Order: sequence, then C-alpha cells, then structure tokens
Amino acid sequence: MVTLSSADSALKSLYLGVVSEQLNTEANPLLARIKQTTADVWGKEVRRVAQYGINGGVGAGTETGNLPKAAGNNYDQFVTTLKNLYGTIEISDKAMRASTNDAGAFVNLLNAEMEGLLKASSYNFGRMLFGDGTGVLANVTSVANNKVYVDNVKNLVEGMVVDFILDGDPTDVVGRKILVVDRLSKYITLSGASVNDTLIPDESQITVQGSYNQEITGLGAIFKTTGSLYGLERSTHQWLIPYMKANVGNITETAIQTAIDYLDENAGSRVNFIVCSSGVKRAFQNHLASYKRNIDVMDLKGGYKAISYNGIPIISDRFCPSGTMYLLNTDDFALHQLCDWQWLEGEDGKVIKQIAGKPTYSATLVKYADLVCTRPCGQAMLTGITEA
Repeated sequence: MVTLSSADSALKSLYLGVVSEQLNTEANPLLARIKQTTADVWGKEVRRVAQYGINGGVGAGTETGNLPKAAGNNYDQFVTTLKNLYGTIEISDKAMRASTNDAGAFVNLLNAEMEGLLKASSYNFGRMLFGDGTGVLANVTSVANNKVYVDNVKNLVEGMVVDFILDGDPTDVVGRKILVVDRLSKYITLSGASVNDTLIPDESQITVQGSYNQEITGLGAIFKTTGSLYGLERSTHQWLIPYMKANVGNITETAIQTAIDYLDENAGSRVNFIVCSSGVKRAFQNHLASYKRNIDVMDLKGGYKAISYNGIPIISDRFCPSGTMYLLNTDDFALHQLCDWQWLEGEDGKVIKQIAGKPTYSATLVKYADLVCTRPCGQAMLTGITEA
C-alpha cells in the first residue's frame, strides 16, 4: 500500500538525484558548461577574489643594477548575495487516495508532477542565465479588451504566474496565471478578473511571481558598460566591461574572429563556447553554405549538438536575445551554491507537507546560488546581427 511516508521517501531517495542531474546538465547547454561549486560561499553571500591585469614585478636591467621591484598581482573582491531558487510540486489528497492501493498509478502521479517541475525549472533557470537579475520578462505596451500587449513574448509561456511592476513597485495585478500567449500579435491574457490600462499602466514590467530583483546574475547583467557588478563600479574598474560590438549586420567569420582575437590579445582569454539566437545561427549557416563550406557538428555534454567554428561549439538558445551572439570563455564562470538542489524539509524531516487550509500536499525543491564571472573583460557580445 502506498502511503504519504513512502512518497516522501521516494522523493528523497529516488527522485532527488535524477532531478539534480537533469537540472544541472540537461536544462541548458550553457549551464552544462559552467562549473558548480560550494567554494567562496560565506553565509548568505558569495565572496570571490578576482585577479585582473598582470604581475608588475618583472623587468629587464643591467648586469649589476637593481632587480625589478616586486609589484604583486592585482586583486579585487566580488560580493554577491546568494539567490533563492524554488520549484514546487502539488498533489491533491483526492489523487493520492485514489492511487493508495495501486503503486503503479501512484508512481505515474509522481512522475507526472516531477516532469512538470523539471520542465518549469529548466525553462526558468535557462531564462535566468540570459537575464540581468531583475527578473523582467517583458514590458507592457498597452492593454485593450482584456488583452495585455507586450514588446516581446520570448520569455512568456502559458501557465506562468506573473506580477506586474511599475516604477519598482507592484501594481494591483499580481499572482496572475498566463492563459494565452499570442506570439504573432504579442499579447497575453490572464486568469482572474478583467484588466485595463488603469490596473496595468503602459510601461509596466512583467516578472515571475515574487521574483523582481531576486534572480541570478545572468549575462544581461554582465554585458553592460555602466553601473556596478558584484559590488564594484565599472567606472573605476574598466576590466569589468566586456567586448561589445553593435550593429554587426550580416554575420561573417571575420566578425566572429575579430571578437575572438580581441579577447585573446587584450584579456588573454580563449573563447570556448558561442551561444546565439536561432535566427543568428541560421544566418551563419547560410553564410557557410554560400561559400560551399562544410558545417561540422559537435556533440556536447547533456546530449546537445552544436555546429563548429574552428573547433568552438556554436549553439542556439531560445532565451538568447534576437540578433545577438555571445562569445564566452566558460572557464571564467562558476555557479556558486550553498548546496545542490535539495528538498525543503520541515522540522520532522518530511518533504511532503499539507498546504494550510487546503486538501493538497506540496513539496519544494530549493537551491541557493548565484552566477559569477571572474573575468568579464574576457567575454564578448555581438548585437544587431541580421537574422535568417
């Protein structure tokens, strides 16, 4: 007979390892290339020493002259707060009782819930990798006939529960589920009461529920020229600014190689991973085809396949901004975490708990982590690429 206790045990012993592996290596090809570590985690913060420039204690001199003065390496300290990442499954008491005497039915019930959790977690974690930490999914352009029109639907999907933020504060519309995403007309519809431009003013921002300014430090936060990064100001730490080339137009091998050479010559960085939007990938494939070039295919960790540029994998990602290509040295990145994915346990050690006032049970996966790039100047971004 299946019991709540046996379900609890199954989540801990059978599902946790599989879920962690899939979220860490199969959720996103870029994430699979980034090392995950518990090093440099101090309490609720990541404190990472970053070296920049070169050691100045080198020089030439005369046979009997003074030796070069020791100058030492250049160091700064990065400080960032661990972000709280959650994923919750929910099972009704009725569904559990219906499968009490059927182990197979109960396993199917758990499998379905876990697959849904994996899909949602993979989607959101992959999205965060390209975000700027604010959690903003899109900007509202107008509201009419109970439809919320937005500037971009790339990060929006049916079932997502969202808040609307205006000038940093929540509006009267929060915790609403997205029912419809019209990707051609760029609008969404929401659960609950009707909405209008008074409840959701133009220029409001859409975020995942409760996530505003709470997401990991993604590529969107790293590829900037102003402001601070990991507690340091870019205005006084120029090495925090990556190579960024705008208005590229048609993608060519020359544009890619120019960025690679710049990083090699100015930062001593070797690009080992290229990620772009699907339209940019198609454009590059068309470029190769126009010169009758063979398109080499590479197998990557996590079961992904990529095309190759001089042995460097090029992979498209659904969350990469349109017309954009990132050229990265993934050795400079690390996901610093307090621990790997774990179930949130109560004082009794149980992971499945009844939701107060409801005939349902829930279990929550947690991870406390943030993404750190120790050498931002060793990364590059090309934008304004004409897509195919």
